[in-house]
Amino acid sequence: MPGMTRWILIAACALIAAGCSKKQETGPLPVAGETPKAGAKLAYEHHLRIELRNGEIAPRMAAVRDACESARFGACNVLRIEQSEHNGTLTVRMVPSGVEPLSALASQNGKLAWRQTRAEDLADAVNDNAQKLKQLETHAAQVEQLAQRKDLSASDLIALSHERAQIQMERENLQNTAAQQQRRIDTNLLQMDFSDETRGHRFGMSLGEWTDQLYDGVRDALSMLAYAIPFLPLVFLLALVWRWVWRKVTRKSRAREAS
Repeated sequence: MPGMTRWILIAACALIAAGCSKKQETGPLPVAGETPKAGAKLAYEHHLRIELRNGEIAPRMAAVRDACESARFGACNVLRIEQSEHNGTLTVRMVPSGVEPLSALASQNGKLAWRQTRAEDLADAVNDNAQKLKQLETHAAQVEQLAQRKDLSASDLIALSHERAQIQMERENLQNTAAQQQRRIDTNLLQMDFSDETRGHRFGMSLGEWTDQLYDGVRDALSMLAYAIPFLPLVFLLALVWRWVWRKVTRKSRAREAS
C-alpha cells in the first residue's frame, strides 16, 4: 500500500503541475481597440510593453510611426516619441479599428510582454461642460435682448461689446473642450514601450524593471495557486479512497491471521 500512496500523490501532483503549466503558457491577450457602448462616455487607453532585439527597436519605431502618419490602419496622430540607446516609447491616438493591426506591427517578431487597457468615464465631465455651454447661451440671448434697447448710453454700448467678446471667448473654450472630450471617446490612446529583450540578462535590470518583474512574479505565483486550488478536492478524495482501501485490506489480513 505505500506504493499505492506514492502513485496517488504522483498523479495528484501531475494534475496540478499540468494545470499550472497550462496557466503559465498563457500570455497577454491580443490588443484590440475598444468602442464605448451607446450612451457611454468612456475614453480608452492601452499601454503595451514590447521586447525586441536591440537593433530592431529604432527601425520598428520608425515603421510604426510611418504607418500611423500615413493612416495605414485608419486616422492616427503621433503624440509623443522618446528614444534612448536601449529603449523607446511611441504614443499615438487613433481609431479603435486600427489599434490591433498597429500593435501587431509593433510587436512583430518580438514579444508582447505586458499590456494594460483602462477606461476613463467622462460622463460627468461631458455633462458638466454641456450644462455650462447651455447656461452661457442663455446668458448670451439675454445680452442680445438688452442690446436691442434704444436708450443705451455710450458706456452701456462699450460694456455690451466687452460682454459679447467675453461670451464668445467662453463659448469657444467650452466648444473646444467638448470637441476634445468627444475625440477621446471616439478614439483610443495607444502607448507602446519598446525595450531590448536581452539587456536585462546582460547588464542587469534597473530598479523600476526589477520591481516590475517582482510584481509580475508574485502575480503569476498567486495565479498558479488559484489555478491549482480546484484540484485539491480531487487530491482529498483520492486520499479518502486510499484510506478506505487500506483499512479494508488490513482488516482482512488481520482476520486471516486471527483464524
